[in-house]
This record gives sequence, C-alpha cells and structure tokens, in this order.
Amino acid sequence: MWKATRPVEYPLEAKYRPVLESFLPKDPMSLFNLKRLSPKEEFPNLERNYTCMGKILTLNMYTRQFNRATEAGVIFDDVIRPGLEDPGQPSGPVKVGCVAGDAQSYILFCDFFDRIIEAYQGYKITNFQNSDFNFNNVKGGDDFDSMYVESCEVCISRSVEDFSFPTHCSRGERRRLFSLAKKALSQLGEEFPGCLYSLEEKTQGNLGEVLTAQIPSALMIKNGVARDWPDARALWVSKDGNLMVWINIEDHLQLVSKQTDSNIKEAFERACVNVLKLEELYKKMRHPFVWKDHLGWVVSSPGDVGTGLRANIRVRLQRLSQHKRLDNILERLRLCMESTESSGVYKVYNIPTIGFTEVELMQLLVDGVKLLIVMEKKLQEPDGSIDHLVPAQK
Repeated sequence: MWKATRPVEYPLEAKYRPVLESFLPKDPMSLFNLKRLSPKEEFPNLERNYTCMGKILTLNMYTRQFNRATEAGVIFDDVIRPGLEDPGQPSGPVKVGCVAGDAQSYILFCDFFDRIIEAYQGYKITNFQNSDFNFNNVKGGDDFDSMYVESCEVCISRSVEDFSFPTHCSRGERRRLFSLAKKALSQLGEEFPGCLYSLEEKTQGNLGEVLTAQIPSALMIKNGVARDWPDARALWVSKDGNLMVWINIEDHLQLVSKQTDSNIKEAFERACVNVLKLEELYKKMRHPFVWKDHLGWVVSSPGDVGTGLRANIRVRLQRLSQHKRLDNILERLRLCMESTESSGVYKVYNIPTIGFTEVELMQLLVDGVKLLIVMEKKLQEPDGSIDHLVPAQK
C-alpha cells in the first residue's frame, strides 16, 4: 500500500513564505464587509427605467458583476447608480444610465460596458480605436450659411491615469488633479495666455456669471460627482475667451473651444492644437491621459469613450424641425438635435464618439449639418419635397 509522505520543508522556504504570500494581490471584495443579500434580492427594479442601462441589464448579468470590485473599490452598484437615480423618459433621447468609477471599471465590468457602448453608440468593440487630430483633413466647416448657423463649439474630455473618476475619487485625488491641471495650464499659458479661476472664489463680471451658473444638478449630487462642491473645481479661460478648460466637473478635464460665428473648423483646430499640448505636458509630469487600444480615450461616461469628442452647431431649422421624417433623417446621419432657448434654433451634435477618429466625427457633423440646411431651404419652396435628399445610413 502506498503511503503518503510529508512534503520536504526547507528552512528558508518556511521562513520567507509569509513574506512572499503578503505580496500576493488580494481580491478587493475580500476587504469589504458589505451588508448585502443575494444578487436576486439586490437586483434593482427596472420596469420603468428608460435608460440604455435599463434595457441592457439582466439578472444574470447583474449576478456575474455582483461580487466584483476594482482596486479603488468601485462595485457594480456604483456603476449603475446614475440610471437608477434618473430613469429617463419614455420619449426623447435615450440616456446612458451608467458611469465608470475608474478606468479599471471598463475592464472588470467589460461584459456590461461593451454591451452599453454597442447599444448606445452602435459600435461593437472588436477592433482598435484610432485617433487623428490632423484638422486640415476636415473638408468644409468654414463655409456654412451664416443665415442658418449661429455658433458652434467643440468639447474634448480627458481622464488622467492612476486617478479615480469624479464619481469615486477622494478629496486628496481631486486636489492632486487640480494641482496637476494648474501646473499644466500655467505652461500652456506661456504660448496661449489665459487665467485660472477657482469655483470657490467669487468672480465679478461676465465670467462670474459663468462660474455661478455652474451649480451642480440634483443628479450630480446623487451620483457623487458634486461631493465637497466646489472644492478643487476650477475653470481656465484663454485671454480671448474662445478656449476654456473645466477641471474636476464630470471628467478630470473638459476642453471647450467656442466660436460665436459658424466656423467650426477653426474651433476644431484650436481644440486639437491645445489638447495635444496638454497631453504632452501631462506626459512630462508622468501622468498621461488614459488610453486603451480597444476603447481609445477613456472617460467616465461610456457614451463618450473613444475620442471624448462632442461637437455641436446651433442651426436655425424652423420647417425641418416639424417634418415627419426628421427622426429618421437624424438617425441615418448619426446626429442628435435638441431645442434651445431661441425659437426655431436647434443644437445639432454627434451621437457616436467611438468607431471614428476625431477628424471623421467632425466630417460627419459638418456634412450632416450642410444637408440639414439644404433640406430647410428646400422646404421653404412652394410644395418643396426633401424625399430625394434623405441620405443612406452613415
């Protein structure tokens, strides 16, 4: 009969085993003692939830994510909280309904986030995301009819490596991010003069009105974005007022390039030049922006990953806005349209931010708005029809 022999123990191995085992990474969930019941009992009521999250999330998916946590302590309930606090409306644009607490969330909860991105942006994550800031490749954008286009702006969001996102970051992280931004923007100001304004300080004049208007919404408070408001929140404004950088609002950085005329190509050029400068400055400080090959530029909302770029143009579309085929036209152009405070004026912006480069997204918006203006002019004619102008799916 075979006899089991005790394994040989070596003195040095026995001595250093506890030390070596202490270096093993621990499962973050083992550090928590959350008073939770089973996934079935904790599953949220999504019956009247009209967000993208509410449409995607199932009990099986929730169960798979239930016992996971990132190294920073983000759990799945933190991710879906925005959609539970604001379940959306049965009509109108669909909201994402979720947010990442840190960059690792996109990896750990990829089963969920990949489906959200596919449903919201119409992009299946299978290939590498490319980036292109060669603004000279955009055709048009500086030749809109000023009778129809009032103004435009280009927004680019960025997150900084090794920091939690605004919904989850600590006070220390937020203040450290503010210090990094202050240092980077002071160097940017050497070539592009500007001034940094803290939201904690009262500022006089028109800029003071802008800062005062930046009051956190009820949803920002519920989601944790507005914790300790306005601690370490700030706005950098260029001397000419055409470029702004928001710090620690809904993302670590949000660069906004504005035009009071119809030249969105100039706004895009300004945004490209300065976001590349900021990228280099943050690299020198050893805190690069978060980039993942399959996701591109990673930010807190899965509705903005890829390029982090949202561009919008304010267009006068009095007749087209009432047309029965408008929703189908916008869907084909992959654009969205929202009303503004001015009657007959609408803000048109890109829906996808992933699956396209920055230049391709701008071209998508420029071509789309040009077509919408052509349709508006056509509808002004007696018995004008736009059926022959309806585009194929972009």
